[in-house]
Amino acid sequence: MSRIDERKVLITGASGFIGSHLTRLLLHQGAEVSIVVRYNSIEHNVRLSPFWEDVEIFEADIRNIESLQPLHSKKFDYIFHLAAYNHVGNSFLHVGEALETNSNGTVNLLETIQDYKKFVYISTSEVYGQQDPIPFVEHMYPHPNSPYSVGKYAGELYSLMKQRQSNNPIVVIRPFNAFGPYQSTRAVIPELIDKCLRGVPIMTTEGKQTREFNFVTDLAEGIVLAALSDKVIGEIINLGTGKDIAIRDVANLIYKKTGSKSELRIGALPTRPNEIWKMSSDSTKAKEILGWEPKVSFEEGLDVTIEWFRNYLKVYYDKDSPLVCLSKGISNKR
Repeated sequence: MSRIDERKVLITGASGFIGSHLTRLLLHQGAEVSIVVRYNSIEHNVRLSPFWEDVEIFEADIRNIESLQPLHSKKFDYIFHLAAYNHVGNSFLHVGEALETNSNGTVNLLETIQDYKKFVYISTSEVYGQQDPIPFVEHMYPHPNSPYSVGKYAGELYSLMKQRQSNNPIVVIRPFNAFGPYQSTRAVIPELIDKCLRGVPIMTTEGKQTREFNFVTDLAEGIVLAALSDKVIGEIINLGTGKDIAIRDVANLIYKKTGSKSELRIGALPTRPNEIWKMSSDSTKAKEILGWEPKVSFEEGLDVTIEWFRNYLKVYYDKDSPLVCLSKGISNKR
């Protein structure tokens, strides 16, 4: 793929799941990487620990425009905006935070930094909502149906308005569901893997809803290609495989691959409000404009992810792991 090389880049949400993989990729390509994190602390940004000393760190909360002022005079070649409140279900419990982060946070960033060659806004496939038929194509009218996706769509609208109003080079990317190493167990695939490997009971909805799952490194490469392309300004571009799978089938596949002894109860949980029943992407534009196609199949990515979580559990649960050993003796010294 094309490379960023020695360009100056800024990544918001760099310590997040996709953001950390993007940071790793850009550093590998030789970019000069700056990141925005809420806390300048490796303990709060553990996904970045392998290269914490290799990035320039700006501590800021994008909801607070004053905290972004150190970036006002900075010049970047590429800005990748991934910072967001990113849990769909929990956004119904934290409506204000989801909207303020995803919409106002984007406004604050775009109004603070004006000097860049390309601003890449990372939106979400969730903005499509319930559509018929699938696959979802970029020209479909969005129907976001969660506070999370409403906020992300507002960020899209402001980004594209800013592009037209200022003629700044801005592109909107809509990644479909991601999975891979370092993903939080709040997401469905790592939650299932974690519980299967630990042998604890697993409860799901009926799992009739379908999603497509994209290995995270494929998405990171697509995001970089969007920054480098001269044909994307003012565009909205899907990134996805176009191959959806029912959640109940995902659960059964992970259960089988892990050899789990957990109790698996499919249908034990209620469906979440405003569920999107089918979700699949049309990524023709990404292929034609960016030359992007996913490289890692779902099962290949799943095998890599399961193995990563086996090692993850050794770090966090094995009584002899260095992390667990750090706490030995502390409880007796209160």
